[in-house]
Amino acid sequence: MVERQYDLMSTWHLDADPESVWSVIADPDMSWPTWWPGCSFGGPLVRSAISSESPAAVLLATTAPLRFRAALGYKLGITVHPTMVKPPHRIEFDAGGDLVGTGSVALFPAGRDGPLTKMQIEWRVRPTQRWMRLLTPIAAPAFTAAHRHLMRKGERGLRAELAGVKTCNGK
Repeated sequence: MVERQYDLMSTWHLDADPESVWSVIADPDMSWPTWWPGCSFGGPLVRSAISSESPAAVLLATTAPLRFRAALGYKLGITVHPTMVKPPHRIEFDAGGDLVGTGSVALFPAGRDGPLTKMQIEWRVRPTQRWMRLLTPIAAPAFTAAHRHLMRKGERGLRAELAGVKTCNGK
């Protein structure tokens, strides 16, 4: 069976400057579960040796085990490990677990009348769970739609976090 790679792209438009967005998405403590509905920690953060105390070095030494709950009812356990960090513009990741591959987040200033950031997110992943691999030939559109739904929830959660509104997980 030929394994299907998913090329998943999302663009978020956020009412904040890139530095403010960066401070949330590139938090070395990987605070995504505090503002992203459907995202939780799947275990403790794992840190390898840190080359310096800079936030970028700490982030590069961090692997975050995350769990995502899809709208279709299934859960995916994914480890996210940054492989390249260029503050405050770009992060590249390796993904492992139920989806393996790579991802990236790029931030671009987009405001004319105030702070605005365009955030481009790309994931190139393959499912590792047997049931997903078997269903991919017929369920790929449903899996892609579930991804889009989860990403919209993430965008709304990040918007609220940047606005100082307490969000998804009661925090």
